[in-house]
Amino acid sequence: MNYETKVKNVNAESLNLDPISDEPGAHPVGTGIGAALGGAAAGAVAGTVVGPIGTFVGAAVGAIVGGLSGKGIAEMIDPTAEEVYWRENYQNRPYVKGRSFDDYGPAYNYGVKSYQKYPNSRFDDVESNLANDWNNFESGSTLGWPEAKHASRDAWDRVSESANHRNI
Repeated sequence: MNYETKVKNVNAESLNLDPISDEPGAHPVGTGIGAALGGAAAGAVAGTVVGPIGTFVGAAVGAIVGGLSGKGIAEMIDPTAEEVYWRENYQNRPYVKGRSFDDYGPAYNYGVKSYQKYPNSRFDDVESNLANDWNNFESGSTLGWPEAKHASRDAWDRVSESANHRNI
């Protein structure tokens, strides 16, 4: 099964439904990351100001606000639109050397998902994590990390730039 077939199957079978509202477009990873970071930050501030009970309340409120923030970042990115963009433009990239989109598509997808996982980070700051995780990412790509990282960085930079423009 090639990459295009996998994408069509995933898109047809999974609308990423929200578990509460059944609306399409749930982003549990973005929501979870935002909840964890927001809860930790708010809990630390509240704990400093009003003690242990404030820490607990601050963590709960921070988790809710952080979760909504993380979900917002995840919702700014349309993986399907990114896949269409890269399918139409990958062959113009300087690192593409006689390979098909089936090879590079998973690396672009990995860059998009990785940005969603590390939304406030720079690619260079998390590249060692990405390199370690590439082999565990079920991509179907024939590329090793030294080849895939260029496509992943391109996708990361594209969604990062788009997210930054929306926040201005």
